[in-house]
Amino acid sequence: MKPYYIKDLRPDEGHRIEDRYLVKSADIRDGNNGKRHLYLSLADATGDIQSVKWNLTPDEVNAYSKIRSGMVISVCGRCRDYKGQNQLILDVIRGEAREGTYERSDLFKAAPEKPEEMYDYIVGRINAFEDEDLKRLCLSFYEGEKERIMYYPAAMSNHHAEFAGLLYHVKRMMMMGERACEVYTNLNKDLLLAGVALHDIEKLNELASDENGVVPEYTLEGKMLGHLVMGVEAIGERCAELGIDHEKCLLMQHMSLTHHYEPEFGSPKKPLFPEAEMLHYLDMTDAKMFDMEDALSNVEPGGFSERVFTLDNRRLYKRTF
Repeated sequence: MKPYYIKDLRPDEGHRIEDRYLVKSADIRDGNNGKRHLYLSLADATGDIQSVKWNLTPDEVNAYSKIRSGMVISVCGRCRDYKGQNQLILDVIRGEAREGTYERSDLFKAAPEKPEEMYDYIVGRINAFEDEDLKRLCLSFYEGEKERIMYYPAAMSNHHAEFAGLLYHVKRMMMMGERACEVYTNLNKDLLLAGVALHDIEKLNELASDENGVVPEYTLEGKMLGHLVMGVEAIGERCAELGIDHEKCLLMQHMSLTHHYEPEFGSPKKPLFPEAEMLHYLDMTDAKMFDMEDALSNVEPGGFSERVFTLDNRRLYKRTF
């Protein structure tokens, strides 16, 4: 067992922490004092922590410039409070840890359900569609991309940035979507669930994920276009290949384009029909509930979380009952 899980770290600069962590990001920056500093985002299966190694020597700059996302490194340091969040001040970086000296399950965050079961649930719902066009369209993506879908995260950071996070996100949205259709009976369930199934499907080509669900960077297409526009293109191309009805194709493209709702989040238009509007709120609800659950997972009842950037820097309260 790891001696120092990130969720258990508490600010105590007098206590020395020594353990192995996964590198999420690494960056050497120039400081105001003329020195160079190493900034790392380190992680394990319980969370992540911003870390810094101050005042690098020229030899350290050369050595640490080789640290990359996805590496597991051994470090020694001290945890402190920095602007309401934990930060790890690194004293020593021992280098890359050898395979076999750590348990992968200790370091790589994963969705709480088995990928095979989540995949079967989603494909089962798709197979239940009465609309044959939407069924063929969704299955063409899920069956054709099954290998990658089984491990892909839904983000580089923030919500569902974990092994099989994309499946977990889509499954929970589908569950919520089915219930929404029971209340709002004007909704076309097949159209809404098809929108859920494909709204983030181009994350597979936007994010350069490894098989552990760790994303070191975005792809060139992800940086230049983003998954919303990529989704419009992919859906249009697939509909043409399958001979899908033009209106259904256009509605599915619109759902991909508008599910972020606001221009500053990538959507040039807002939803123009009920299923597209509901898709946005299903997406937002699941993202926020994930971030809240994640932030509170390490908090004692009656206490407050660290500030959560994705939730307007709120500190969340954990109820006692």
